[in-house]
Amino acid sequence: MSQVCPVWVGYLLASPVRKLFQNPDVILKSFVRDGMTVMDVGCAMGFFSLPAARLTGDSGKVVCIDCQEPMLTRLTKRAKKAGVMHRIETRMCTTDNLRADDLSTKVDVALAIAMVHEASNPAHLIKQISNTVKPGGVFYVAEPLGHVSLPQVEETRATIEQNGFEVLETQKSHRLYSMLLKKTA
Repeated sequence: MSQVCPVWVGYLLASPVRKLFQNPDVILKSFVRDGMTVMDVGCAMGFFSLPAARLTGDSGKVVCIDCQEPMLTRLTKRAKKAGVMHRIETRMCTTDNLRADDLSTKVDVALAIAMVHEASNPAHLIKQISNTVKPGGVFYVAEPLGHVSLPQVEETRATIEQNGFEVLETQKSHRLYSMLLKKTA
């Protein structure tokens, strides 16, 4: 298994300071809409999940998946405080199973932010995510440069494309490489 982000780092990842260089509201507003089903894989304490829940409205939902119970516990507490818990569903996964078979072709938007590199088998993870996204749905992936090399990001991109996605846009900053992809098949 690759090393999973320690729970204590989750507090840093949920910090409002992070919005200065990675604002989830700005990132998500171009592809998350009212009524959508969003799946946040490796959601941690909900830095992206909570803004997604606000954007999906009362008719949408965000399925938050993580392999660490303390992350989901803290996310639940934060979602209740933000008044969006009724739009959030939390799920514990294992290192090799998202436990999302019931979401087959039901997800409008899948998020995998700073976590693909933590998967013990990234290709298997990507296949599982692909199985949940409906045709025409999108997959937003972001990986931290420094933790992940550009060749690793390119390998991730190729694997995602092999699973029926086409790249809509890519962006590289000094800290992050991100891709927005659309499910074509």
